[in-house]
Amino acid sequence: MSPVDPLTPEELGRVRALATSSLCDADKTLRLPDPAIRAIVPDVRMAGPAVTVVAPDDHLPVLAAVGEAPPGSVLVVANPRGDRAVAGELVAAEARRRGLAGIVVDGWCRDVAGLRALGLPVFARGSTPASGSARDPRGWDEAPVALGGVRVRPGDLVLGDDDGLAVATPDQLRAALPRAEEVERAEAAVLAGMGRGRSLAEHTTIVEHRVARAAGRDSAFRFTV
Repeated sequence: MSPVDPLTPEELGRVRALATSSLCDADKTLRLPDPAIRAIVPDVRMAGPAVTVVAPDDHLPVLAAVGEAPPGSVLVVANPRGDRAVAGELVAAEARRRGLAGIVVDGWCRDVAGLRALGLPVFARGSTPASGSARDPRGWDEAPVALGGVRVRPGDLVLGDDDGLAVATPDQLRAALPRAEEVERAEAAVLAGMGRGRSLAEHTTIVEHRVARAAGRDSAFRFTV
C-alpha cells in the first residue's frame, strides 16, 4: 500500500474502538497537539481523516467547509491567535447532519450546552460567547495547517477522546492497530485481576525491571498476564 492509502472501513472501526492512549502506547511517534486543545464534549471518541480550514476570527470559512466536508471526516479549524469563537452549535449541528466524525478548533468555540446536547465530538482551547465575523470569502482550500503546534495534512487521521488529541498517517495507524488492541486486552486483564485482589506488581515485571535498571541493564517493563 502507498503512504496515502486511506484506512478501510474495517480498520477505521477498529481505531474508533480504541482509546487514544492505547494507540499512543503502540506508536510513541504519533503527533500530539497542545493538550490545551481539549474535549468540550465529554465521554466521546473521535477518529477520521482531516478536512482542514483556516479561519482567522471569521466563521465564514468554517461554514463553507462544514457544508462540503465528506461524511466521516474531522473538520480541523486553525485560528490559534484569534480571540473569537469560530464554531458553535449551528456548525456542530450541520456537521452531525452531514455525518462528520467531529470538529477540532485550534482556538475557541461557543454554545457549550448545545454542543454537549448534540453529542458530536468537539475539541477546542475553550469557549467564549463572542463570535467571529462572517466576512472572509476565501472559503477553504484543504491546505496543511498547524494544530496545537503539529502539522496536519488533509487526509491525516485525527484521533481524540477525554485524554486529548493525536494525529497520524493512515499507515502509522494501520501498523499500530494490533499492538494497541493487545495493550487494551492486557490492561483489561490486569484490571480484572486487581478486582480479584491481586496487586498491580503481580501483573507486571516491575520488580525485576527495577533491579535491571538499577544495575544499568536493558530491560522492558511489561504486563505478565
